[in-house]
This record gives sequence, C-alpha cells and structure tokens, in this order.
Amino acid sequence: MPEKNVMLAPAFNICRMPLCGRTYEYYSEDPYLNSQLAIQSVKGIQSQHVAACIKHFAANNQELDRDSVNTIVDERALQEIYFPAFKAAVQQGNAYTVMSAYNKLNGYWCSENGYLLNKVLKGDWGFKGVVMSDWAGTHHTVAAANNGLDIEMGSSGPYDQWYLAKPLLAAVKAGEVSVKTIDDKVGRILWLMYHTSMSTNHPKGAIATPEHTKAAYDIASESIVLLKNDKQLLPLKTSEIKRIAVIGDNAVRTFALGGYGAGVKAKQEVTALEGIKSRFGKTADIRFAQSYRASYLASKTAEQNGDYNEPDQDLINEAVALAKSSDVAILCIGSNREYESEAHDRKSLELPFGEQALVNAVSAVNPNTVIVVMAGAPFDLNEIKKSNHAIVWSWFNGSEAGNALADVLKGTINPSGKLPFTFPASLNDSPAFNLNTYPGDNLTAEYKEGILVGYRWYDTKNIVPLFPFGYGLSYTDFSISKLSTDKSSYKKDETIHAKFTIKNTGERSGAEVVQLYVNDPVCSVQRPEKELKAFKKVFLKAGEKRR
Repeated sequence: MPEKNVMLAPAFNICRMPLCGRTYEYYSEDPYLNSQLAIQSVKGIQSQHVAACIKHFAANNQELDRDSVNTIVDERALQEIYFPAFKAAVQQGNAYTVMSAYNKLNGYWCSENGYLLNKVLKGDWGFKGVVMSDWAGTHHTVAAANNGLDIEMGSSGPYDQWYLAKPLLAAVKAGEVSVKTIDDKVGRILWLMYHTSMSTNHPKGAIATPEHTKAAYDIASESIVLLKNDKQLLPLKTSEIKRIAVIGDNAVRTFALGGYGAGVKAKQEVTALEGIKSRFGKTADIRFAQSYRASYLASKTAEQNGDYNEPDQDLINEAVALAKSSDVAILCIGSNREYESEAHDRKSLELPFGEQALVNAVSAVNPNTVIVVMAGAPFDLNEIKKSNHAIVWSWFNGSEAGNALADVLKGTINPSGKLPFTFPASLNDSPAFNLNTYPGDNLTAEYKEGILVGYRWYDTKNIVPLFPFGYGLSYTDFSISKLSTDKSSYKKDETIHAKFTIKNTGERSGAEVVQLYVNDPVCSVQRPEKELKAFKKVFLKAGEKRR
C-alpha cells in the first residue's frame, strides 16, 4: 500500500468573522493562541515522518468567493494578526510544506504572490520546504514559477497541459524562468522527500488503539465549555433522577464526516445518546425524541435545501410530551458537518432546523432542561442565554464525544474548556460586518478593522459580546492573587516574568486556564485594549493552591 507522506493540515486561518464555513476547522481569533496550537500540531504530525502542510497562506478568512476575492490587508495587520501562526509553524514547528490560499492578497493571487512566498516566507522566515497550491488554485505559469510556487496541485485537464508542466518547460527555454529557479524548486522537493519518504526509522503506525481512545476522550473532556449554570442544575444529581429525556437530532448524529473537506474516517464515534445511556442507564430510564429534521446538504443549492429552517411541529410535540414526563431534558441542538462546511459560509448566526422553536417549547414544560450545543462556530444564543439555566458547548468533539459529554453532565469531569473566539451578541457587532467589509464590493474585501480582530475589537470599542473570548465556567471556583512581575521597569527586548497564586476555593477538583493579557497605555500607534501573551492550564484539588 503506498504511503501518504503529506497531511493537508493543520489549517489555522484567523477566525475573522463568525460566519466562515471553516471556523469548525480553524483554531482561534487570536494570533498568539493560534501560534501555540499550530506549533504543537505541526510537531505532532511531523514526529511521524509525515509532512504537515500549513494552510491557507494567507488572509483566507471567508469561504464565499474564496477563489476570486481580493483581500486588502495592511502590512501591520498581516504581521500582527494573520502571519504569526504561519511564522511560528515555520520557525518553531519546522513545517515542511505550505499551501497557498485561493484568494488574492493585495492584488496578487496567493499562489503567485512574490511578497508572500518569496519575500516573507522563504526570505524573512527562512522556510526551506515546499510551497504547493490549493487544488485548482494555480493561474499562470511564469508568475507562479518566479514568485515562489513549487508544486501545482489539482488543476483540470491532462497533466501535460498544467501551468507547471509543459508550459513551464517552454517558459524555461524561452528564458522567462531561470534554471536557477527550477533548481531551487527541485532542491526543496528533494528536501521534503529526504524528511519523509526517504527518511529511515519510520514509526510503526497504529489505528484505533486503546491509547488513541484515551487521548480522544481526554481532549474531548477538557475542551467542553460550560457557558451557563446559574441554578446549579449541573452536574446532574443521579440519585434524584429517574427519567431522562434526550432530545434532538444531534444526540444521535456523528460529526467525523460531512460537507466538504476535513473529514476523518473514524472507526467509531460515540454519540451523545450512547454516552448518556452508558453513564446514566443503570439508574435512570432514558428515552429519545428526534425533535427536528436536519435536512441540509452542503452539496445542494439554496433552492434544493429549501425551507430547512422550518420547525417540524409533530416532532416538537413528541419532544414536549417526553420532556413533560421526565425529571431532566437534555436537549442536543446546534449544527452539523453539512451545515458548517468548506466552500460556503453561513447566511446568519441563527440556529438552523427550527431549533429555537424546539428549545422554547421544551423549556416551557421542563425547567430542568440542559441545552447542549454541538457546533464549531458561534451561533445566536441570546434567547437561550436569557431563558435557560444550563448551557454546555460540546463542539464536533471526536470519537469519544458522547462519553466525554456524559461525564461532564454527571460531574465525573469538571468542565475546563474556554472559548477560542468571541460569540457576538449580534452579527453587526462583529468588525467585518460593522465596517461593511464582508463579503466585499466587486470581489474586493478591505480589512478596514486592521489589527482590531476578535476580542481586540470588542474590548477596544466597548462592545459587550454574548460570550467573550477565553470564557468558560467550572463546577468549582478559583481565586487569583499576588500578581507580580520580576522588575518595575524593562528595557527593549527584555522578558517580563509574571507570578501569581491560584487557589481552588470550591469543593471540587478542577482546572482553570489562567490567561495573561497585556496593554500598552503609552504608544504612538493604536493598540488594542488588551492582548493575550501567555496562558496555562492548572489542575487543582479542592482547597489546593499553587504559585
């Protein structure tokens, strides 16, 4: 069986606006958090002698018109917001390959953008590896060859006719592309082969081992975010619960595959219903109601998908009857991998499939309704936040998703996840929409917000979000005190060392993600109200403290 030596991941474009169809796949709106995650992802992939392909370079922040839009981004925003994770993945992660984005950046296609590929990536950052195009993302022969593209991928028609096939040979013979340029590309491809297919001591592969299952479970359980728990409904008190209603199509849906791109052929995936049955089934009677039809396919047109947002009253009535006769209703809503997909953006922040009507109906008959949202991007939860006591954000959480969720609901796991991007209270609060820069005029999207992306915008403009970046509750409480730095003043390029004491002041063991932000009050240019510069997850037993 032939080996696959390049993994087309990680993708970590900045979450500039909440409707982007690939937010579920990306990491964060913050360049520092993005960088830290990118470095570790690249190192993990390449530890197996497989090349990571970091993508999509650069400023690919929307799916709508992605293969034709020209993004206009100033130098400072590129250097402070859109480049850091790529730079870190190259210089600290030693990424072997980079994929150019579909869009144009400041007037030039990313696959033939000399500033992007030759000056910044290969020049300033010293990237030694291969730049490949996205599939069918190459547009010209000479411009691509001279401006830094090394491999053309996925173009249409016979290979001989591709831009970097026979036309490139002709361009070399005509003197339009130098032999030195070709030598550089060949050297890069050989360097990539040397580190992958030609390398010795390949680690022995393994699929779906118990170790993998444990890793998937640990990651899922630590990533779940508790958004609201004002009546202390969670964790569920098993001794008092005899009947549980599990409601919603997402309770029985899997999320490894769907839509376009980023699918995983998982051997198994534990659904929410399966997890809840395995954790509560011995002590409670568990019943299921589908409650809505998730009738939406990424491959269909808007007309073909029709009125997918319409509530199904018959299904809602069944759910209400079940909720009425149960001690607790666990309502699994959100989106799915068809609704959030590569190649298209969402039209709005509203919950799909008539879910809001379902939530209202079920909550009205059972005050002990726990809302569980499975989604990879922000949604409008304003009404739910006002009217529901417990909200859990559970993501598309991998092959152990159901078990991790059930253990959080039960209290075996104390939730410690934090939001990696801001949930706006309204779409117009988001900078790209507030400044009317999405999807762009005449296929030109000017990033007028500059460096004020994500929480930098909300904090600086004093806009209160629905849920802020870095937010997430716990079943216990933490206090932070005695924050100090090692000196009272610093010279240029000196490192500031900060110390503090964190204490678990509650009655349960748990983890807190401590986040350190800085602000620059005296500066000749505009700076955000605050910027993330460090974070650390600290596990503490009840009553324990640590310096």
